[in-house]
Amino acid sequence: MKRGNSARQMLGNKLRKAREKAGLTQVEVAAKSDMTDNYYAMIERGEVNPSFEKLRKLFKVLKLNPSELPL
Repeated sequence: MKRGNSARQMLGNKLRKAREKAGLTQVEVAAKSDMTDNYYAMIERGEVNPSFEKLRKLFKVLKLNPSELPL
């Protein structure tokens, strides 16, 4: 049974909104973060748990503060 948004989905939504605000495509963010566009898309959809290193790169590219990580 599915209840509300999972942490992965909340993270994905946060990243998508930041990406759109920055005027970047998924392909651009993925390239700047050293990952495939398919993997980045899976993060935005909340389908995978990215590593700390991948999150660090994404937050740097999207100019997000780690304190903005949804808990």
